[in-house]
Amino acid sequence: MTMQSPFTPSTSGTPACSDHLPVRAGLGLKPQHFTEILATCPDLGFFEIHAENYLVAGGPFHHALRRIRDHYPLSIHGVGLSIGADGPLDVAHLDRLAALLDRYQPQSFSEHLAWSTHGGLFFNDLLPLPYELSTLNRVCDHIDQTQEHLQRRILLENPATYLEFAASTLDEATFITEIIRRTGCGLLLDVNNAYISGVNHHRDPQAYIAALPLAAVEEIHLAGFAEDLDAAGAPLLIDTHGAPIAATVWELYAFTLDRLGPTPTLIERDNNIPSLAVLIAEARYAEELIRQSQRDQTEVAA
Repeated sequence: MTMQSPFTPSTSGTPACSDHLPVRAGLGLKPQHFTEILATCPDLGFFEIHAENYLVAGGPFHHALRRIRDHYPLSIHGVGLSIGADGPLDVAHLDRLAALLDRYQPQSFSEHLAWSTHGGLFFNDLLPLPYELSTLNRVCDHIDQTQEHLQRRILLENPATYLEFAASTLDEATFITEIIRRTGCGLLLDVNNAYISGVNHHRDPQAYIAALPLAAVEEIHLAGFAEDLDAAGAPLLIDTHGAPIAATVWELYAFTLDRLGPTPTLIERDNNIPSLAVLIAEARYAEELIRQSQRDQTEVAA
Protein backbone atom coordinates (compact mmCIF):
# COMPACT_ATOMS: atom_id res chain seq x y z
CA MET A 1 0.00 0.00 0.00
CA THR A 2 1.13 3.52 -0.72
CA MET A 3 0.07 6.83 0.71
CA GLN A 4 -3.01 8.27 -0.98
CA SER A 5 -4.05 11.87 -1.53
CA PRO A 6 -6.63 13.14 0.96
CA PHE A 7 -10.24 12.61 -0.18
CA THR A 8 -12.46 15.59 -0.86
CA PRO A 9 -15.92 15.48 0.72
CA SER A 10 -18.89 15.57 -1.65
CA THR A 11 -20.85 18.81 -2.02
CA SER A 12 -24.44 17.56 -2.11
CA GLY A 13 -26.92 17.85 0.77
CA THR A 14 -26.14 20.41 3.45
CA PRO A 15 -24.49 23.58 2.07
CA ALA A 16 -20.72 23.16 1.99
CA CYS A 17 -18.55 24.76 4.70
CA SER A 18 -14.83 24.78 5.35
CA ASP A 19 -13.19 21.37 5.10
CA HIS A 20 -11.57 21.88 8.51
CA LEU A 21 -12.83 22.42 12.02
CA PRO A 22 -12.16 25.87 13.45
CA VAL A 23 -9.18 26.11 15.77
CA ARG A 24 -11.37 26.40 18.82
CA ALA A 25 -12.93 24.17 21.47
CA GLY A 26 -16.14 22.23 20.85
CA LEU A 27 -18.52 19.98 22.77
CA GLY A 28 -20.05 16.59 22.28
CA LEU A 29 -23.70 17.22 21.40
CA LYS A 30 -26.10 15.67 23.93
CA PRO A 31 -29.90 15.55 23.72
CA GLN A 32 -30.14 16.93 27.27
CA HIS A 33 -28.81 20.21 25.87
CA PHE A 34 -30.67 20.47 22.53
CA THR A 35 -33.27 22.97 23.76
CA GLU A 36 -30.78 25.24 25.53
CA ILE A 37 -28.37 25.26 22.58
CA LEU A 38 -31.13 26.20 20.15
CA ALA A 39 -32.43 28.90 22.49
CA THR A 40 -29.08 30.51 23.37
CA CYS A 41 -26.63 29.63 20.53
CA PRO A 42 -23.61 29.53 22.88
CA ASP A 43 -20.27 30.77 21.55
CA LEU A 44 -18.56 27.44 20.78
CA GLY A 45 -16.27 26.34 17.99
CA PHE A 46 -18.16 23.21 16.92
CA PHE A 47 -20.20 20.23 18.04
CA GLU A 48 -19.44 16.54 17.65
CA ILE A 49 -21.90 13.63 17.46
CA HIS A 50 -21.52 9.87 17.64
CA ALA A 51 -22.47 8.55 14.22
CA GLU A 52 -24.28 5.50 15.53
CA ASN A 53 -26.88 7.67 17.29
CA TYR A 54 -27.93 9.14 13.92
CA LEU A 55 -27.97 6.21 11.48
CA VAL A 56 -31.78 6.17 11.26
CA ALA A 57 -33.60 8.29 8.70
CA GLY A 58 -35.57 10.56 11.03
CA GLY A 59 -36.60 11.29 14.60
CA PRO A 60 -35.99 13.97 17.23
CA PHE A 61 -32.19 13.70 17.14
CA HIS A 62 -32.15 14.57 13.44
CA HIS A 63 -34.72 17.32 13.96
CA ALA A 64 -32.43 19.04 16.48
CA LEU A 65 -29.17 18.33 14.68
CA ARG A 66 -30.44 19.78 11.41
CA ARG A 67 -31.18 23.09 13.14
CA ILE A 68 -27.94 23.12 15.16
CA ARG A 69 -25.91 22.29 12.05
CA ASP A 70 -27.19 25.51 10.46
CA HIS A 71 -25.16 27.47 13.05
CA TYR A 72 -22.12 25.35 13.92
CA PRO A 73 -19.36 23.33 12.26
CA LEU A 74 -19.77 19.60 12.86
CA SER A 75 -17.51 16.65 13.63
CA ILE A 76 -18.87 13.10 13.36
CA HIS A 77 -17.20 10.41 15.44
CA GLY A 78 -17.77 6.73 14.71
CA VAL A 79 -17.61 4.07 17.43
CA GLY A 80 -18.92 0.98 15.61
CA LEU A 81 -16.99 0.44 12.39
CA SER A 82 -14.59 -2.05 14.02
CA ILE A 83 -11.60 -1.09 11.89
CA GLY A 84 -9.35 -3.52 13.76
CA ALA A 85 -11.62 -6.57 13.39
CA ASP A 86 -10.19 -9.79 11.98
CA GLY A 87 -13.19 -10.11 9.64
CA PRO A 88 -14.37 -7.88 6.80
CA LEU A 89 -15.92 -4.49 7.39
CA ASP A 90 -19.72 -4.26 7.45
CA VAL A 91 -20.52 -2.70 4.06
CA ALA A 92 -24.08 -1.91 5.13
CA HIS A 93 -22.67 0.09 8.05
CA LEU A 94 -20.37 1.93 5.65
CA ASP A 95 -23.38 2.72 3.45
CA ARG A 96 -25.24 4.19 6.41
CA LEU A 97 -22.18 6.24 7.40
CA ALA A 98 -21.85 7.53 3.83
CA ALA A 99 -25.50 8.64 3.84
CA LEU A 100 -25.05 10.42 7.18
CA LEU A 101 -21.90 12.21 6.03
CA ASP A 102 -23.57 13.25 2.78
CA ARG A 103 -26.57 14.55 4.73
CA TYR A 104 -24.64 16.78 7.15
CA GLN A 105 -21.31 17.43 5.39
CA PRO A 106 -19.21 17.45 8.59
CA GLN A 107 -15.80 19.09 8.67
CA SER A 108 -14.35 15.92 10.24
CA PHE A 109 -15.08 12.20 10.47
CA SER A 110 -13.13 9.93 12.82
CA GLU A 111 -13.03 6.32 14.01
CA HIS A 112 -11.17 4.29 16.63
CA LEU A 113 -8.09 2.10 16.38
CA ALA A 114 -10.01 -0.81 17.94
CA TRP A 115 -12.33 -3.70 17.17
CA SER A 116 -15.82 -4.54 18.39
CA THR A 117 -17.02 -7.37 16.14
CA HIS A 118 -16.10 -11.04 15.79
CA GLY A 119 -17.85 -13.98 14.19
CA GLY A 120 -21.01 -12.02 13.51
CA LEU A 121 -21.26 -10.76 17.10
CA PHE A 122 -21.03 -7.13 18.19
CA PHE A 123 -19.39 -6.24 21.51
CA ASN A 124 -20.33 -2.93 23.11
CA ASP A 125 -16.71 -1.98 23.70
CA LEU A 126 -13.60 -0.72 21.94
CA LEU A 127 -11.18 -3.62 22.25
CA PRO A 128 -7.37 -3.50 21.82
CA LEU A 129 -5.23 -4.98 19.06
CA PRO A 130 -1.89 -6.78 18.93
CA TYR A 131 0.58 -4.45 17.25
CA GLU A 132 2.23 -6.71 14.70
CA LEU A 133 2.50 -6.96 10.91
CA SER A 134 -0.62 -8.95 10.06
CA THR A 135 -2.77 -6.61 12.18
CA LEU A 136 -1.11 -3.59 10.60
CA ASN A 137 -1.86 -4.87 7.09
CA ARG A 138 -5.49 -5.59 7.99
CA VAL A 139 -6.08 -2.19 9.62
CA CYS A 140 -4.54 -0.40 6.63
CA ASP A 141 -6.73 -2.38 4.23
CA HIS A 142 -9.82 -1.47 6.27
CA ILE A 143 -8.90 2.22 6.36
CA ASP A 144 -8.26 2.21 2.61
CA GLN A 145 -11.68 0.62 2.08
CA THR A 146 -13.35 3.12 4.42
CA GLN A 147 -11.79 6.16 2.79
CA GLU A 148 -12.66 4.89 -0.67
CA HIS A 149 -16.24 4.09 0.33
CA LEU A 150 -16.83 7.41 2.12
CA GLN A 151 -14.78 9.41 -0.40
CA ARG A 152 -13.04 11.36 2.33
CA ARG A 153 -9.97 11.29 4.52
CA ILE A 154 -10.79 9.92 7.96
CA LEU A 155 -9.09 10.54 11.29
CA LEU A 156 -7.97 7.58 13.40
CA GLU A 157 -8.14 7.89 17.20
CA ASN A 158 -5.48 6.43 19.50
CA PRO A 159 -7.07 4.04 22.03
CA ALA A 160 -7.24 3.87 25.80
CA THR A 161 -6.00 0.38 26.75
CA TYR A 162 -5.95 -1.76 29.86
CA LEU A 163 -3.93 -4.72 28.62
CA GLU A 164 -1.28 -5.40 25.99
CA PHE A 165 -0.54 -8.44 23.82
CA ALA A 166 2.59 -10.52 24.20
CA ALA A 167 2.43 -10.99 20.40
CA SER A 168 3.01 -7.28 19.73
CA THR A 169 6.25 -6.53 17.90
CA LEU A 170 5.70 -2.77 17.50
CA ASP A 171 4.96 -0.08 20.05
CA GLU A 172 1.69 1.80 19.61
CA ALA A 173 3.18 5.07 18.34
CA THR A 174 5.17 3.22 15.66
CA PHE A 175 2.07 1.22 14.70
CA ILE A 176 -0.02 4.39 14.29
CA THR A 177 2.78 6.16 12.40
CA GLU A 178 2.95 3.33 9.87
CA ILE A 179 -0.85 3.30 9.40
CA ILE A 180 -0.83 7.02 8.62
CA ARG A 181 2.15 6.68 6.27
CA ARG A 182 0.48 3.87 4.32
CA THR A 183 -3.11 5.11 4.15
CA GLY A 184 -2.84 8.90 4.24
CA CYS A 185 -5.46 9.09 7.01
CA GLY A 186 -5.21 11.73 9.71
CA LEU A 187 -4.87 11.39 13.47
CA LEU A 188 -7.36 12.27 16.18
CA LEU A 189 -5.15 12.62 19.24
CA ASP A 190 -7.06 11.72 22.39
CA VAL A 191 -4.90 13.21 25.15
CA ASN A 192 -6.97 11.54 27.85
CA ASN A 193 -6.42 8.14 26.21
CA ALA A 194 -2.69 8.80 26.00
CA TYR A 195 -2.62 9.58 29.72
CA ILE A 196 -4.75 6.56 30.69
CA SER A 197 -2.65 4.12 28.67
CA GLY A 198 0.57 5.64 29.99
CA VAL A 199 -0.47 5.18 33.60
CA ASN A 200 -1.92 1.70 33.01
CA HIS A 201 1.21 0.44 31.23
CA HIS A 202 3.77 2.41 33.30
CA ARG A 203 4.98 4.53 30.39
CA ASP A 204 5.57 8.25 29.95
CA PRO A 205 2.55 9.84 28.18
CA GLN A 206 4.67 12.78 27.05
CA ALA A 207 7.18 10.48 25.35
CA TYR A 208 4.29 8.62 23.68
CA ILE A 209 2.77 11.83 22.30
CA ALA A 210 6.17 13.08 21.13
CA ALA A 211 6.66 9.82 19.19
CA LEU A 212 3.36 10.14 17.27
CA PRO A 213 3.17 11.64 13.75
CA LEU A 214 2.00 15.00 15.08
CA ALA A 215 1.85 16.60 11.63
CA ALA A 216 -1.16 14.35 10.94
CA VAL A 217 -3.18 15.54 13.97
CA GLU A 218 -6.34 17.43 12.98
CA GLU A 219 -8.35 17.21 16.20
CA ILE A 220 -7.76 16.63 19.91
CA HIS A 221 -10.11 14.96 22.42
CA LEU A 222 -10.18 15.67 26.15
CA ALA A 223 -12.25 13.75 28.70
CA GLY A 224 -12.39 12.53 32.27
CA PHE A 225 -11.56 9.11 33.72
CA ALA A 226 -12.30 6.94 36.76
CA GLU A 227 -9.63 5.51 39.08
CA ASP A 228 -9.46 1.90 40.24
CA LEU A 229 -6.84 -0.71 41.20
CA ASP A 230 -5.82 -3.75 39.18
CA ALA A 231 -5.41 -7.28 40.59
CA ALA A 232 -1.89 -6.43 41.80
CA GLY A 233 -3.06 -3.30 43.59
CA ALA A 234 -1.53 -0.92 41.04
CA PRO A 235 -3.46 2.15 39.79
CA LEU A 236 -5.84 1.44 36.90
CA LEU A 237 -7.49 4.29 35.02
CA ILE A 238 -10.79 3.70 33.19
CA ASP A 239 -11.88 5.82 30.23
CA THR A 240 -15.42 6.63 31.42
CA HIS A 241 -16.03 10.09 29.90
CA GLY A 242 -17.99 10.60 33.10
CA ALA A 243 -15.95 13.12 35.10
CA PRO A 244 -14.33 16.54 34.74
CA ILE A 245 -11.01 16.62 32.92
CA ALA A 246 -8.24 15.90 35.43
CA ALA A 247 -5.47 18.42 36.16
CA THR A 248 -2.89 15.92 34.89
CA VAL A 249 -4.70 15.67 31.55
CA TRP A 250 -4.89 19.47 31.26
CA GLU A 251 -1.11 19.54 31.83
CA LEU A 252 -0.59 16.91 29.13
CA TYR A 253 -2.85 18.91 26.80
CA ALA A 254 -0.71 22.02 27.32
CA PHE A 255 2.39 19.92 26.58
CA THR A 256 0.69 18.67 23.40
CA LEU A 257 -0.22 22.17 22.20
CA ASP A 258 3.39 23.24 22.77
CA ARG A 259 4.38 20.68 20.14
CA LEU A 260 1.37 20.84 17.83
CA GLY A 261 0.38 24.46 17.98
CA PRO A 262 -3.28 25.52 18.15
CA THR A 263 -5.56 22.57 17.29
CA PRO A 264 -9.36 22.03 17.28
CA THR A 265 -10.23 20.43 20.62
CA LEU A 266 -13.32 18.52 21.76
CA ILE A 267 -14.55 18.25 25.34
CA GLU A 268 -16.13 14.78 25.70
CA ARG A 269 -18.72 13.84 28.32
CA ASP A 270 -20.85 10.74 27.73
CA ASN A 271 -21.80 9.77 31.29
CA ASN A 272 -22.87 11.76 34.37
CA ILE A 273 -23.62 14.59 31.98
CA PRO A 274 -23.64 17.97 33.76
CA SER A 275 -25.27 21.24 32.78
CA LEU A 276 -24.30 22.87 29.51
CA ALA A 277 -22.70 25.71 31.52
CA VAL A 278 -20.27 23.28 33.19
CA LEU A 279 -19.14 21.89 29.83
CA ILE A 280 -18.86 25.36 28.31
CA ALA A 281 -16.55 26.32 31.20
CA GLU A 282 -14.22 23.42 30.29
CA ALA A 283 -14.35 24.51 26.64
CA ARG A 284 -13.43 28.06 27.68
CA TYR A 285 -10.40 26.79 29.57
CA ALA A 286 -9.30 24.75 26.55
CA GLU A 287 -9.58 27.90 24.44
CA GLU A 288 -7.41 29.80 26.92
CA LEU A 289 -4.70 27.20 26.39
CA ILE A 290 -5.20 27.35 22.61
CA ARG A 291 -4.79 31.14 22.69
CA GLN A 292 -1.67 30.79 24.82
CA SER A 293 -0.29 28.37 22.23
CA GLN A 294 -1.03 30.96 19.52
CA ARG A 295 0.77 33.66 21.51
CA ASP A 296 3.75 31.37 22.03
CA GLN A 297 3.95 30.65 18.30
CA THR A 298 3.80 34.36 17.53
CA GLU A 299 6.62 35.12 19.96
CA VAL A 300 8.78 32.36 18.47
CA ALA A 301 8.15 33.67 14.94
CA ALA A 302 9.01 37.22 16.06
